[in-house]
Amino acid sequence: MNELITTVNDIIWSYVLMVALVGCGLWFTWRTRFAQFRMVGEMIRLLTESTMSTVKDHARGEKERRVSSFQAFAVSVATRVGTGNLAGVAVAIAIGGPGAVFWMWVIALIGSATAFVESTLAQLYKQKYKDFFIGGPAYYIQKGLKQRWMAILFAILITLQFGLSNNSIQANTICGAMQEAFGWSPIWVGILLATMALFIVFGGIWRIAQVSAVLVPFMAIGYLVLTLVIIVMNYHQIPHVFKIIVLDAFGFTQIAGGGIGAAMMNGIKRGLFSNEAGEGSAPNVAATAVTTHPVKQGLIQALGVFTDTLVVCSCTAFIILISGLYQNTTSSGIALTQSALQNEVGGIGPIFVAIAIFLFAFSSIIGNYYYGEANIRFITSNEKVITVYRICSAGIMVMFGALASFELVWNLVDFFMALLTACNLVAITLLGRYVFRLLDDYRQQKRNGIKEPVFHRSKLPEIENDIECWD
Repeated sequence: MNELITTVNDIIWSYVLMVALVGCGLWFTWRTRFAQFRMVGEMIRLLTESTMSTVKDHARGEKERRVSSFQAFAVSVATRVGTGNLAGVAVAIAIGGPGAVFWMWVIALIGSATAFVESTLAQLYKQKYKDFFIGGPAYYIQKGLKQRWMAILFAILITLQFGLSNNSIQANTICGAMQEAFGWSPIWVGILLATMALFIVFGGIWRIAQVSAVLVPFMAIGYLVLTLVIIVMNYHQIPHVFKIIVLDAFGFTQIAGGGIGAAMMNGIKRGLFSNEAGEGSAPNVAATAVTTHPVKQGLIQALGVFTDTLVVCSCTAFIILISGLYQNTTSSGIALTQSALQNEVGGIGPIFVAIAIFLFAFSSIIGNYYYGEANIRFITSNEKVITVYRICSAGIMVMFGALASFELVWNLVDFFMALLTACNLVAITLLGRYVFRLLDDYRQQKRNGIKEPVFHRSKLPEIENDIECWD
């Protein structure tokens, strides 16, 4: 069964998704006039000016507790910055060689435009639910494309992918790291993880957002500092590291992996698993943020792709390539990352990675859970169903991941990720024209001297009745 899933994954990724992901990314980059590069300063400004306090709902003129742009950013980064950054990068290098890192960078640079489009659409079509907003691909598929069946299909797929299979891989990696560093039994680590996750997810989006806003900056900065120390200690190897990444990316060397094809496929697969651009996940939390214009949250989520792949994934890649262990080892995943760190900083390395992966992957578990909840609420508002899902996602699947094999959980993730991404890419390609108009409106207001552009749904009269908010 595991071999069959592997074969299907290779076919889908080799002949369909690589072309679709790169093609969509290039198209959105061109149509937004390279917004992900030209508007980096605006992205940083918007993020730094976002607050975590109670904000005013501009549409209704009433004060209510909301998820801020920074909190939405933190939750999305919490799901991005996880197993993919430590274990996924190691898998990509072990199978595809150093060149896989180059293709991870490429998919991040062009994929950030895709992330901008999908998150802007999520803001445009978001809906009011109780005292907060809810939205995502299922919502813009139903409202924008008028295809209820496709929206339900997406909602089911993302619940299977993030709420269930993704959480199993996060738990699997945490348990592997803890066993490698401390010799702890996966069973007991799994029980601890499930207990902590259940406590947080039963607190809803507020508790998830609050925990993520604390964990994400702490874990990212700590990991970045350690990497910078290692790079400074090995500064003379940096030119060589860049050289082997570029040469191997185009098949000029055969250091590891299976040439240019393996490098591309594994780089793009692991890059997508890590930054999630085009997968349709981040839009679910992007929709919860309160902002004055849909483009604002789109820009902030585009910045999240850069943060994940160009910063955190590159940290792991440099540690592994500097160590040189990827050439002569049977280790893969988190064990390779731990061995590389141990090679550079001694016995503290595996312990540091175990702690880092605990924070990285645990924040991903609670963020992944929310993606599933948002989409289950799209299908049904029955609280009993939500309760069952909470137990399955944060409890049963965490325990399954703690005990399942490494290969099985990764193959399941790749399979559902492929189906999910294909569904979302179709939707955002067909609806992208509204994002281009929103971006033109945002830029025009900025040129007119308006520091904080405001959007009203009357600016898109042909779909005004399909937009619930922004009145």
